[in-house]
Amino acid sequence: MALTLLPPPGAPRALAAAQLSNSVGDGAFYVCSALYFSRIVGLSAAQIGLGLTLAWAVGSLAGVPLGHLADRRGARGTAVVLALLTAGSVAAFLFIRSYGLFLVAAAAYATAQCGLAAARQALLAGLVDKEERTGVMARLQSTLNAGLAVGAGLGGLALHLGSREAFLAVFALDVAAFLICALVLSGLPKVPAAEPAAEPGDEAAPRFAVLRDRPYALVSLLNAVLLLRLPLLSLALPLWVSARTEAPGWTVSALFVLNTAAVMLFQVRVARSVTDPASATRAVRSSGAVMLVSCAVFALSALALPGWAALGVLVAGAVLQVAAELRQSAGSWQLSFDLAPAGRVGQYQGFFGTGVPLARTAGPLLVTALLMTWGVPGWFVLGGIFLVAGLAMGPAVRWAEAAAARREFAPAARAGKRKRPVAPHGWCSSEELRGDGVGPGFPGLRTHHEKGM
Repeated sequence: MALTLLPPPGAPRALAAAQLSNSVGDGAFYVCSALYFSRIVGLSAAQIGLGLTLAWAVGSLAGVPLGHLADRRGARGTAVVLALLTAGSVAAFLFIRSYGLFLVAAAAYATAQCGLAAARQALLAGLVDKEERTGVMARLQSTLNAGLAVGAGLGGLALHLGSREAFLAVFALDVAAFLICALVLSGLPKVPAAEPAAEPGDEAAPRFAVLRDRPYALVSLLNAVLLLRLPLLSLALPLWVSARTEAPGWTVSALFVLNTAAVMLFQVRVARSVTDPASATRAVRSSGAVMLVSCAVFALSALALPGWAALGVLVAGAVLQVAAELRQSAGSWQLSFDLAPAGRVGQYQGFFGTGVPLARTAGPLLVTALLMTWGVPGWFVLGGIFLVAGLAMGPAVRWAEAAAARREFAPAARAGKRKRPVAPHGWCSSEELRGDGVGPGFPGLRTHHEKGM
């Protein structure tokens, strides 16, 4: 089983090594950071929550320009620099003792993390064949979960010790992890810059074309809605279990371990069936339906059940949830790559990746309001949201594919136009008057979509 989880030798395995390194550091950091900022730095819970929300909001805005930088300057070098900047921002936490500096360091950390995710995706796209990307992403996700589990264990040890030195050791571990990540990434082959240049006489291509790509934006938004499952496991379920069920106190930890182990063991297997936009759309659509059933099962745990029965119901809901997660992850990876134009993978991945901070920022408020205020009906409303987002992905993907086809057609139409002989006596042929052969107008006139906007 361990061998099947490993990516193939070469660039995929090196990417997995980099992923494993920084995920171990992140696992320890996530477990200890809140208590470190509270006990050591002296911040209140409200200050920490507001600061991290603002930081991730800034980071999500930086994903597109940093992804664009990876496209223009090379994905490998950009990823290495951002890994180093992440290490530097974590190191800064060791020395800050004021709220203002905390905000600066947190914003730098979130920005570097979001940019690093986009640059890594661009690096993967440049080093891995198109038909193998989703499979490699599945193995990287399994590696990520394994690293987070190990890091969380180390962080738990620091929490048990509870000393200032133990907390500082965790932050130092995270710094070292990102330094190792940068070292591993620097050893990968160089991916040349691949920004498509505008043709002579054409308008310059928009710098951030993804911001004008409405079909891709809709696909990204629907994926962000499906990512509302993220605060479900980390925030909503712990509150629900303690307030509305008779399940034992260790239930939440058991559900977390179940989720992590299932992703490690089955993500690669599920991803094998996702090979193109059609299969990816089916996977995402089915994930929405499974999440509806999962929410319905979770709602049953509020019935007057003894502790062991409530635990069984919650485990059943968690199994369905992770089954939906595996499908949604595999489908979203495939769509995020297949619907992005060549040469702009970095900025498109940066935009698609904003779904994670968006779900983590807006999700807690929405999910807790639905579940803790409405109770059982809130679970069905939440499940309905997942179902609608999954069903809407099909039309959104078809719209995005049509837009991508128009982008590919426009250069070919222009090339064909230039090869035709000019009509005699300076007159223009009817096809030349129509510009690109796609409709009436002036020579060279194109729609926004055909400009790649």
